Amino acid sequence: MDPKLMAALRGSDLLLVIGEGLSEITTGAYTHVKTPRPNQYLVHAHPSPEAIGRVFRADLPIISAAEPFTRALARMKPPPKRRWNRLRKDLRASYERSLKPLATTGTVRMEEVVASMSRELPDNAIITNGAGNYASFVHRYFQYKQWPSQLAPTSGSMGYGLPAAIAAKIEFPDRPVIAFAGDGCLLMTGQELATAVQYGLPIIIIVANNGMYGTIRMHQERRYPGRVVGTTLVNPDFVAFARSFGAHGERVDVTEAFLPAFRRALEASGPVLIELRLDPEAISVKQTLSQIRGDKD
Repeated sequence: MDPKLMAALRGSDLLLVIGEGLSEITTGAYTHVKTPRPNQYLVHAHPSPEAIGRVFRADLPIISAAEPFTRALARMKPPPKRRWNRLRKDLRASYERSLKPLATTGTVRMEEVVASMSRELPDNAIITNGAGNYASFVHRYFQYKQWPSQLAPTSGSMGYGLPAAIAAKIEFPDRPVIAFAGDGCLLMTGQELATAVQYGLPIIIIVANNGMYGTIRMHQERRYPGRVVGTTLVNPDFVAFARSFGAHGERVDVTEAFLPAFRRALEASGPVLIELRLDPEAISVKQTLSQIRGDKD
């Protein structure tokens, strides 16, 4: 979370929460909002009664989906003087600054890949992803322009991205669908390429290949520096893997090669897999693997 947004959240006197369950992820492991009684007056609107009051006690619980709730809000007359105008503008400016990619290491820079793809795609594109550190680059740098436009797991389900992309393309055949997957993530459900080929679905699968289970490796290095167990992967040739199913495959070894490959994929009549060869050091948006490990160099 952007530090300014976190400070504003903690210092606010009212929380209006719409369609979100106030889970571990959105509350920073239940640290950004006090449990069980928040310091703020809490208005919690959610379609599931079980989600309201599960962890945080709402002062005003409202059982409603986000869409009808926001339609009702739009009918309310705003106050003549909005004391939060300056705060809102400051937070918006801070958010926009956070979209400027922080440079990572390696010849293929994931932050530039996602940012360029965000600029290239039409507003109605659908993005899917599984679980892994690669997804943090998607969440940080891809700008969603309309709703609904993302399918992603909240429970850390590896392998979710490809099956979700298949379902999305079947449901919305006229919208571009792009699935992000890590190398370990894709190998959980990679056989579903056969389904995409069988039904002629022109989806694009972007594989972030760094040769390891990145998230687990990150936690290993953070808690037990240098004691790596079971996170190094022996991967197939992902381009050949895709072609073996009858899909098209391309490998990207430098950032500049991504956009031409992506544009070709958008014109394809069937599924396309683009493999990104990433530097293992580029483990997260803000820190390298060596920095997490605590290496002085």
